Amino acid sequence: MKHASYLKSAAVLSFGGFAAKAIGALYRIPLANLLGGYGMGLYQMTYPLFCVLLTFSSAGIPAAFSRVIARERAEGRGHAATVRAALGMFFLLGVCGTLVMVLLAPVLSAAQGEHALTVCYYALAPSVALVALIAVFRGYFQGCNDMAPTALSEIFEQVVKAAVGLFFSLRYREDPVRAVAFTLIAVTLSETVALGYLALRYRGERRMPFCRTVAGGEIVRAAAPVMFASALLPLSQTVDSVLIVRLLSRYTDRAVTLYGLFSGGAVALINLPASVCYGLAAAIVPAVSEAFARGEREEGRRRALFALCVTAALSLPCALFLFFFAPFTVRALYSSLSPADAATLVSLVRIGAFSAFSLPCVQTLAACLTGMGRAKYAAAAMAAAIAVKFVLQLALLPDPALSVGGAAIAMTASYPVAFFLDLYYTVRESKRGEEKYDYDRRIGSRKGRRRGARIGSGANGG
Repeated sequence: MKHASYLKSAAVLSFGGFAAKAIGALYRIPLANLLGGYGMGLYQMTYPLFCVLLTFSSAGIPAAFSRVIARERAEGRGHAATVRAALGMFFLLGVCGTLVMVLLAPVLSAAQGEHALTVCYYALAPSVALVALIAVFRGYFQGCNDMAPTALSEIFEQVVKAAVGLFFSLRYREDPVRAVAFTLIAVTLSETVALGYLALRYRGERRMPFCRTVAGGEIVRAAAPVMFASALLPLSQTVDSVLIVRLLSRYTDRAVTLYGLFSGGAVALINLPASVCYGLAAAIVPAVSEAFARGEREEGRRRALFALCVTAALSLPCALFLFFFAPFTVRALYSSLSPADAATLVSLVRIGAFSAFSLPCVQTLAACLTGMGRAKYAAAAMAAAIAVKFVLQLALLPDPALSVGGAAIAMTASYPVAFFLDLYYTVRESKRGEEKYDYDRRIGSRKGRRRGARIGSGANGG
């Protein structure tokens, strides 16, 4: 895959991701105004468990499955049997995730100190099974280097969620709990629409005539490390929703509101560049995987470093903008906030602005490691970063002078840990591949010379 082809694929996905996130960001502005600080706090406290279950049932599938499909394409094999096996297996996993969310809803609501969250979890639970199927279809299309279905499905998903969610939040604005619950039902409806579109698009695909029999274990082995690596960040955010609120509650009765400002306001803005750069990460997985499948490890490394450079070039200006124009951004997007809450949000955005640069780079490097078949290294790097974050949270959040700013500092300090570890692993694996290739080539040439010498001596003796 040439750089121009890779950039085209990445541009399609990035446009879809940017459009979807832009719709989501615009959606959150009136949503925050309608739900208020308490309602947004409930909304954000529901999502971490949802994200964890999505990760274990689906989040790593597009990257992992696109790698499987890309390798099959490189070997000239068909994909129909692989897709059928993956759909059955991951739908079952998604149903299990839905049941887990239903069963854990009362327990986690009590742990978070908000029993009203139980009904919110119930409203969101069916989405887990739907997203598992969506992830398989997206992985298939990405592995075929067709990024348009993923991009369009993301846009459809956000449009439906925003339209239906705003309708319900406006209708029940006097009852924050009911408004949040129905807003989350809109998420389930949006996933249904996205799944329907992808299924129809897949039915129109032409299959290659030869399709091998695929064992489910093979797909699991390919997907499990990616899913585990992808699970760590949302799992840590689930712990954040409990830990941050509990620590803040020791000295303020506005803990839920402060967490809503951090997670629903600052983190949402800081994550936007990562969403824009998502296409770069998704497109690089099949690109690197194909190169490694053909033994072209140096080409794979060049593609990985090129993707990192493009990611940095896009994310750095975003980080600088968030830092220098945080007051303007908060005034423009969250005009309904009180002056005190607006000032808090400006401070959080400025503290976390560097994460708008480091997180997209981590995302791209983790995708490169996935393409190399080394997702476990990305998981180790993220685990180290999360450990740093939790240590800093425990040290900083109990200080009333820092308050929720301690969570922003901890987040900002953690991502560089993952970045440098991922970069080290990417370069090391590429060099190891080159050394192994050179070693095998030397051994092969020696064997060839010895074989030639034996043939020559046999001819002379004859």
